Amino acid sequence: MNHYDLIVVGSGPAGRRAAIQAAKLEKSVLVIERGRRVGGVSVHTGTIPSKTLRETALNLSGWRERGFYGQSYRVKQDISADDLRRRLLITLDHEVEVLEHQFSRNRVQHIRGTAKFTDPNTLEVEKTDGEVMHVSATSILLSVGTRPYRPTNIPFDGAAIIDSDELLEIKQVPRSLIVVGAGVIGIEYATIFSALDTQVTVVEPRQSMLDFIDKEIVEDFTYQLRDRNMKLIFGQTVEKIEKDENGKCRIELSNHRVLQSETVLFAAGRMGATDTLNLPAAGLEADSRGRLKVDPETFQTSVPHIYAAGDVVGFPSLASTSMEQGRIAARHAVGAPASEPPQYFPYGIYAVPEISTCGLTEEEVIERGIPYETGIAHFRETSRGHIMGLDTGLLKMIFSRKTRRLLGVHIVGEGATELVHIGQAVLNLKGTVDYFVENTFNYPTLAEAYKIAGLDAWNRMGEGPKEAPVATGESLDKNLGVMKKAASS
Repeated sequence: MNHYDLIVVGSGPAGRRAAIQAAKLEKSVLVIERGRRVGGVSVHTGTIPSKTLRETALNLSGWRERGFYGQSYRVKQDISADDLRRRLLITLDHEVEVLEHQFSRNRVQHIRGTAKFTDPNTLEVEKTDGEVMHVSATSILLSVGTRPYRPTNIPFDGAAIIDSDELLEIKQVPRSLIVVGAGVIGIEYATIFSALDTQVTVVEPRQSMLDFIDKEIVEDFTYQLRDRNMKLIFGQTVEKIEKDENGKCRIELSNHRVLQSETVLFAAGRMGATDTLNLPAAGLEADSRGRLKVDPETFQTSVPHIYAAGDVVGFPSLASTSMEQGRIAARHAVGAPASEPPQYFPYGIYAVPEISTCGLTEEEVIERGIPYETGIAHFRETSRGHIMGLDTGLLKMIFSRKTRRLLGVHIVGEGATELVHIGQAVLNLKGTVDYFVENTFNYPTLAEAYKIAGLDAWNRMGEGPKEAPVATGESLDKNLGVMKKAASS
């Protein structure tokens, strides 16, 4: 039986980052992946596919140009499911090739098969060819990810009534779609298909959606969705889903309302893929959603040499944070110094429009009793927004009145997931409102919204320097003068 310093079960973002980190520390590493190819949920059914689908939909539909050319503008008149899939397959192949090369370059061994515990240090692996082998390790990391939650009362058929994994295999773009669940996955797919001019209805049992996002951002986002005729039904549960004699899907809600559509996407949560691991043999137990509880600093489970990272440990379930969790867990597992997880990380929702946030929401600031002020900028206030034809988009920053420090940045609109990193850097470096008003941003860019929002907050706060910095040609001339002087010397 082969023994390793670290065995990683699952090759998603957490697993692959952990494996490569341990290998770089010259430890023997084995990755076990039961999928057809390495990459895990992130590469094959989650992060990469959904974001590729989004980009393809926006490109082919001409969505980004409709501000100039009208709502009827399309790059490709008839968009098929094959059109959406073509770019997806190319992207996935590239992702897998990069990952396999990383494993090879760092001498990470990997095998295809399904693993389960026989004792806390030993795993039995049933390989895809039927061979059964046993491997052991000093430390084990579980990064098995999640799969869609599929309640028994939903008659999934893989064609008209589907989950988020099956959505990638649809035969045609539906003319109408009901999305059950207004979480991140449900909202992303709902808005992507709305951009393809599919008639979309979202049903959510809660009274609102995306409760962890700043309320003002959610309100702006909700307005944009309703403005383009998406139907959002809150506070209602799905009592029954069935197909009528014409093949249409029929949904009964708790208020007796009946909805009909060509396709139903059930996206109400995900389950940790831990049911095949035989956790009791390792002394572990998952919760009702198949997730594992871990120490938030080391990612150790209740069994000290067994770690878990990624979606299987729950919120925030982001590829970016999962990678960092895997890296920290691997370093701790092999006895190397490990830094604490970052206090503030960006959260990105790749809907149409994008939402991204970092730091405290206004609701959290109020709850903590912090005196604060906000600064707001609309993308239409920037020259870059005019060039791009944007009439929507909002950037909001929250500052402490006492320290003037940035407490949170929240963005909804085109490029939000890229723009947020400026705010993230200032936030983690404990920067203040003065950074945004005193520094120069490239012109014309959407990043100028930071200066506009900074000046908005600066004016409202009424503290700091005696004279407010100006965001006009005067400050630009001054900066250029300094630059010319430096260049000539």
